[in-house]
Order: sequence, then C-alpha cells, then structure tokens
Amino acid sequence: MIRLLVTGGLGFIGSHFIEYMLEKYPSLHIVNLDAATYAGNPDNTESFRNNPSYRWIRGDIRSAEQIRQAFVDQIDGVVHFAAESHVDRSISTPDLFAETNVLGTLNLLEEARRHNVKKFVHVSTDEVYGSLGDDGFFTEQSPLAPNSPYAASKAGSDLLARSYYHTYGLPVIITRCSNNYGPRQFPEKLIPTIITRALKNRKIPIYGDGKNVRDWLHVTDHCRAVDLALRQGSPGEVYNIGGHNEMSNLKLAEYILDLLGKPHSLLEFVTDRLGHDNRYAIDPSKTQGELGWKPAIYLAEGLDSTVKWYVQSEEWLRRIESGEYRGGL
Repeated sequence: MIRLLVTGGLGFIGSHFIEYMLEKYPSLHIVNLDAATYAGNPDNTESFRNNPSYRWIRGDIRSAEQIRQAFVDQIDGVVHFAAESHVDRSISTPDLFAETNVLGTLNLLEEARRHNVKKFVHVSTDEVYGSLGDDGFFTEQSPLAPNSPYAASKAGSDLLARSYYHTYGLPVIITRCSNNYGPRQFPEKLIPTIITRALKNRKIPIYGDGKNVRDWLHVTDHCRAVDLALRQGSPGEVYNIGGHNEMSNLKLAEYILDLLGKPHSLLEFVTDRLGHDNRYAIDPSKTQGELGWKPAIYLAEGLDSTVKWYVQSEEWLRRIESGEYRGGL
C-alpha cells in the first residue's frame, strides 16, 4: 500500500488513524478527504499536518465531483470514516444522515470501483445490530436491526458496501466497532460531555435511568484493528471490533466524577432519548482469530489517560467552545 485515501480525517477517529499510520509506515502517503463540518477539527491534525506524506483535500462525500478530486493521483486503498455520527442529531435531521452516510458512501464506492483500488475498508458501528437484552453479544452473523436514523443510515451504507463486493468484485471489508473514546473526541459525545461539564461544575445530563450499557473501545485499539483489516482482512468479510469494556452510562459518569474528585450530585436525570437502545456488546472473536487483534487498553487505564488529556487541554477545548477552531478552514 503506497497511497491511502482516508475520509473524515479531521474528525476524532480519522485523525487518530492517520496519526497512527504515518508513525507506523513512514513510506505511506495519505490523502485526507474531509468536508470540515462542525465536527472536523483542524487542530486534531497538529502532529502531522506538515508531514510531506500527508495532504488534506476539502471535499464532501455527497459530491461525486469533489470525491474525484481526491482520486487525481493513484489511490491504492480507501479507509472510509466520514459520516454523520451523533444519534441525537440524527433524530432532528435524519435527511442529512441519509444523504451523507448512504449517498456519500455510494459515491465513494463508485469512484473506488472506477479506479480499481486494492482494498476498501468501510468503518461502521455496532449500532446497526440494534439493541441487546441483558445477555449475549453481537457477532458478524447478527441480523441488522437499527433503531435510530443514524444506525439505519449506517446499515444502509454497510449493505451498499457489501453489494459492491458481490456485484463488482470491489475488495470491500466492513468493520463494526463499539463506542470509541479517547483524546480529541468532540465534546458532544458522552465521555467528553461528562468531563467538560464536571470541570466547570455544571450539571451532567443522564438519559432515562442511566442503565443503558455500552461496550467502550479506546480509539488507539480501534486504529490498530482497522490497520489489520486493511492489510490482512479478507474482501467481503465483516469484522467486529469490541473493547470487552461494558459499563452502564450511570456507572461510567460516576467513575469519571470520582477520577475528577467531583460530587455525584452533578448528575441530572433527563427525559430518555427516543428509541434509546438498551445495551451494546460485541464478540470480537473473529477479529482476534483471523487478524490477531485484541484490545490492549483496559477501561480503567484508558479513562484515566483520557480524563488527564482533557484536563490538560484547556486551549483545545476553548477553541472549540469559542468556534476559533474553524478559523483556519
């Protein structure tokens, strides 16, 4: 793999992946196609933006023409992170999620097919499987049963990706991960919301009774798994990537408050989210067996380092809160 196209590389997971790949493979060239929406933060690329092996192209995957600009030079592989991903926003603007996640993925698949890319990794989510009860785990054979517009749009994009392998022979691999966390995650997500509000002694909203359970995956573990899927994964296959770190939202919030030395009284129960899934949990046995991957960062260690990063990153947070992070776009 000589030249890799990464979509959504200004975002949380995408920027970590580019950083990881450039450090691990010095001869690799990466083109980052990102529309620089509100969640695309140029500050996330500070460690590699001046690397001669990196280039950012501002482009929206909803535009086939803008995607073509990223394929002007030969692209050997694609790792597709770009997506609208916040469930609450999908409830209020489902059309945007359908356009970006479904139509955008179709545009990208089609251009990759025209250029005969050697590998296309479509990064998805465990939310496409729907909701679990108190027992059991999602496997790659679990039926798709999405319950939010976000999850439905990702399920639609997964099926398009699958079809391009079976119909056109495009070497597509689908990865489905559990909830990511780590440094540089946009403050609207649960863990940074808890941290940033606690630091200001502001109330922290907890949906419903807080008993909804998520399986947490450190972003660095996710990047390692996607790299392995890109290099060793079999076309046409799905690989689940889970952290083996289940915790209810309430216990998670309490744990973070304890790390910060803040009172649990900051927690405030609010009306539950529409269609709120009860539990997500992934069985990553296939990924471990075929790709030799397993999570290396336990939740206690990962949360501790993540909390410390936010505490020490006042300027990064201030630039987001003030909107200055978009000044250079």
